[in-house]
Amino acid sequence: MRRLGLALREVGHGLARNFTMTVAVILTIGVSLTLFGTGWMVHSQVNTMKDYWYDRVEVSVFLCGNASDPVACPAGPITDAQRQAVSATLTGLPNLVQQIYYESQQEAYDRFREQFKDSPILDNVTPDSMPESFRVKLVNPEDYVKVSDAVATMPGVEQVQDQRQLLDKFFKLLGGLQAIALGIAIAMLLVTVLLVINTMRVAAFSRRRETGIMKLVGASNLYIQLPFVLEAGVTAVIGGGLAVLGIGAEKYFLVDRILEPSFRFTAFVSWEDVIQVMIGVFVIGVVLSCVSAFFSVRRYLKV
Repeated sequence: MRRLGLALREVGHGLARNFTMTVAVILTIGVSLTLFGTGWMVHSQVNTMKDYWYDRVEVSVFLCGNASDPVACPAGPITDAQRQAVSATLTGLPNLVQQIYYESQQEAYDRFREQFKDSPILDNVTPDSMPESFRVKLVNPEDYVKVSDAVATMPGVEQVQDQRQLLDKFFKLLGGLQAIALGIAIAMLLVTVLLVINTMRVAAFSRRRETGIMKLVGASNLYIQLPFVLEAGVTAVIGGGLAVLGIGAEKYFLVDRILEPSFRFTAFVSWEDVIQVMIGVFVIGVVLSCVSAFFSVRRYLKV
């Protein structure tokens, strides 16, 4: 206990001796870990959106109408018998299809008017120009090909469209942003490690005389390294605490108060996910700082 007390007093003296540098290290660690946590949150947000949208993905089976492509619909608009056959085929896929909804031309037109109510394009659109369709909710979105193969070539079917294909293009873009965010996060961790290493080296160099005396009187390497490791740990704890507050502020003010009320059509990262990010950022920051300090002062233990 006496040795631990001496080590702790040495930590206090070391932090006070380089107070300006200590504050700079704390702030830099806080900013770096906040950016790391933000990148982590972006990664979690993209995964949350994928889960939300892929769970709601539908397959649209568009039926032949008056405005359909004559190449795809050479026989003209779909007949009642053909419509019933398509419906029966979809209903006969219970292991693939979870829910089927039929949308008439009038319903499609009403939905189109709602979506483009302020657009002049409405003047050129009539119910007869809208396609009727079956909207199919799949048990597993990966089974789109099986459903498409079952109905795509049936008489009266113009085309089968998988919303997942449209979402994939969108999520490829988000995936690029996700990779950039993770790249920035990893870069920030490297900045944190390099900063701690350089700071501890400067501290060890300025105290090399004291270190040499301790080594000559029989102090172990671990005992000599302990104050430096604890100094790095203290600065990392304070910097990590600032990062945790910053990440929590991002979730509370940016996500909960601004983004979520403005974009209700998708899901956002939850507090449970954010708390995991906070804990991960804090632990990673402290561990990396302590390990970096431990190895950075080893060269000054040789007398």
